[in-house]
Amino acid sequence: MPVSSVSFFRLRSVLSTAALAAALAAGAAHAQYVGPADGSQAADVASILKDPVDDQRVRLEGHLLRKLGHEKYVFSDGTGEITAEIDDDDFPREPVDEKTRVQISGEVDTGRNRPPEIDVDSMRILR
Repeated sequence: MPVSSVSFFRLRSVLSTAALAAALAAGAAHAQYVGPADGSQAADVASILKDPVDDQRVRLEGHLLRKLGHEKYVFSDGTGEITAEIDDDDFPREPVDEKTRVQISGEVDTGRNRPPEIDVDSMRILR
């Protein structure tokens, strides 16, 4: 049985509309805010240690002084030292030592019986 031209036109119209809607939705899903932060980021390690706020977003610049264990490092920005948990996947491809200046971004993780830590989401080498 041949497809009528009206049915074919309707099918093509529905598919075109669906494709357009999918393209618009995909574009919106990848949009990100790139403006200034609201000031909720801690300025330095000393302020985090003095008044830790769980899940507070932070971006810090400094050095990884030493490795403590699996994915745990001591980070210092010159104002204090804090443990940073950095997944192996978040490390840059270049080697990093205690002299390498890095920027870490992540969240403060507080616990009842331990000092606060930084759960690092991303790390990059500063030049």
